[in-house]
Amino acid sequence: MSEEQKKQLEQQLWAIANILRGKISANQFQDYILGFIFYKYLSEKLEKKANEFLKTDGIVFNEIDENSENGKLILEELKKATVDALGYFLKPSELFGSLAKKGNAKVINEDDEEQIQSTFIMEDLANVLSSIEKSTMGSESQDDFDNLFYDIDLNSTKIGRTTKDRNDVIVKILTSLNEIDFDLDNTDGDVLGDAYEYLIAKFAEGAGQKAGEFYTPQQVSSILAKIVTTRKSKLKSVYDPTCGSGSLLLRVAREVEEVGHFYGQEMNRTTYNLARMNMILHDVNYHKFDIKNEDTLERPQHEEMKFEAIVANPPFSAKWSANPLFSNDDRFSQFGRLAPATKADFAFIQHMIHHLDDNGIMACIAPHGVLFRGAAEGHIRKFLIEDRNYVDAIIGLPSNLFYGTSIPTCILVFKICRENPENILFIDASNDFIKEKNQNILQEEHIDKIVNTYLSREVIEKYSNIATLEEVKANGYNLNIPRYVNTFEEAVSIDVNTVAERIQGIDAKMNEVDKTIASFCKELNIKTPF
Repeated sequence: MSEEQKKQLEQQLWAIANILRGKISANQFQDYILGFIFYKYLSEKLEKKANEFLKTDGIVFNEIDENSENGKLILEELKKATVDALGYFLKPSELFGSLAKKGNAKVINEDDEEQIQSTFIMEDLANVLSSIEKSTMGSESQDDFDNLFYDIDLNSTKIGRTTKDRNDVIVKILTSLNEIDFDLDNTDGDVLGDAYEYLIAKFAEGAGQKAGEFYTPQQVSSILAKIVTTRKSKLKSVYDPTCGSGSLLLRVAREVEEVGHFYGQEMNRTTYNLARMNMILHDVNYHKFDIKNEDTLERPQHEEMKFEAIVANPPFSAKWSANPLFSNDDRFSQFGRLAPATKADFAFIQHMIHHLDDNGIMACIAPHGVLFRGAAEGHIRKFLIEDRNYVDAIIGLPSNLFYGTSIPTCILVFKICRENPENILFIDASNDFIKEKNQNILQEEHIDKIVNTYLSREVIEKYSNIATLEEVKANGYNLNIPRYVNTFEEAVSIDVNTVAERIQGIDAKMNEVDKTIASFCKELNIKTPF
């Protein structure tokens, strides 16, 4: 698929999304649009796989008679095979195309003219979405599909006052989606996955403040992904403890040939559902991802595991319980202090470091406060530097990169086994961006400069510097970037005597002008203006 065709697909999907625009907010109508796109994808993926299984028997999946004894036997065998391969099953009558055509039925009126009339399909649609989940019962994929369509409320009056109104809207969306070719046979690129990411970004843009809960801008994700895959072509595992829509995990996969397994945890149920859909839509088999719906700090779900790559964009300065019982938790006990209840930034960092493998790299986003705040946070920061020496690099980013907040942020890079244990790299990339509408944007050149400077650890005037651990110690373990990267611009030197001479010259010229004006006034026999 060409770049032009890809753009066309994105525009088609966004146009369909706009069917609900104005009825409900962006963070609400994303549940319907992304959910229906996902249902269409599952349908087409299953039909394609089923036809592969049936090819040797000369049978076409959507032509199977579901009510005949032979048809039932075939479907029963197919269900076992497809649940094992894909994790779920649908009957031919439950396919997206079948339901869309049923909803968009053709009728003949009294004048023998053909017309399109919406047929009531709301109950059928609800049953199909439920059927997808039920088909996984008792299988390995059950957890990955459980309550996956929970947020699609077909009875919400927000999408239509009456049942008929709601049905008409749903039929319009399904019909429009049915006309789009997802081109699943295209193996050259993840076209649908990219289009899905595009929609997630568009919804985040419209959601404003709430967008930060589930979306990290792709430019920032790209930096994190490139850093944690440094000099690696394959990863055994990648983990995101606040995975949101899963986009950051998937971005890491773009930087290597293979990721063995994706792990994540997300507290918000709606976003958790979105993350699982996002994984499957990017053709990540249910065997290869394990995403949990729980509070990462209070109830971690991957307790004994270590990961080769860890990426995260935790909620900035979030609150957590800071329960004294956590002082005995392996994630926090070695530090001697817990992060304050009003600022959980270091609690997330401690959690991630606990899960970082010896050969792994961890890169996370944080507000600048973690670099210099004192008390418990200062104690934790000192321990990370002096006792463990895990801090590899600090990268300052421009302000206003993230939806919902304009504050400047930074990337913290940690390693258990560091190649450069005697120093810490500081990069100040806060001034490298372009402005688009209300957001600051990192371009490819800005991303490449950050990543290349990290890889080379090059000292660049007013941009990057390497600080020894002794220098950091002398600064009281304060990691505030301006202490190490001098971006001060010297004021232009002004020669006061030269300025005074120029003023005197101007005064002399003004005196000459005054004399000329005075002589003209005298000739005209009028008063001079001075």
